[in-house]
Amino acid sequence: MTELGFACTGVRADAYAAMPTLVFRLRITAAPGVRVHALALRCQLRIEPARRPYGEAEGVKLADLFGERSRWGTTLNPIQFAQVSLMVPGFEGETETDLVVPCSYDLEVAAGRYLRALEGGEVPLLLLFSGTAFAGPGGFQVSPVPWDKEAVVRMPVRVWQEAIEQHFPGCGWLRLPGELIDALLAYRSRRALPSWEATMRELLSLAPAVAPDLIEEVVL
Repeated sequence: MTELGFACTGVRADAYAAMPTLVFRLRITAAPGVRVHALALRCQLRIEPARRPYGEAEGVKLADLFGERSRWGTTLNPIQFAQVSLMVPGFEGETETDLVVPCSYDLEVAAGRYLRALEGGEVPLLLLFSGTAFAGPGGFQVSPVPWDKEAVVRMPVRVWQEAIEQHFPGCGWLRLPGELIDALLAYRSRRALPSWEATMRELLSLAPAVAPDLIEEVVL
């Protein structure tokens, strides 16, 4: 079995991607003298919420994911962030490559809701590797990349915020059933409202008794 090591040396937002995208810089090492012809990697990225502290405002926003703060000792479970594949060209000794990870901005996805709730600091991530290594001094020796290969990453929250803001500045996204979207479209048309923002603000203003705190914050 080919012995490999993995480390993440940095992460940045991709300014030229068609959608919010993070780029993780990976350093991959092989045993001395071993020629790796290629690596077919699979990488699972997990958020590990228990590995960072949270401010009071963050705790309020995270209540729908983890419950009341008194329960966090048992509810701060890992969150699936992404799963991507990567082909690494041949190398000997050590190489560096980019792991490109598209980001979901859907607030129905747990990772999106978690990241949006954070106001600063770092996101505790764990990168779990598997796949196939093609190595050997002559010809190909095929061996699996063991499931215990991983790398710990502490990604600054601002990097994720930058990736989202590049494409959707000051915005968030909600996924709604088709019939509800049709009803909202009809309401907007009847009222001749110029935008979705105007539509939602008017609807919120019609129900102050239902959510007075939200009305005061969003509408006024």
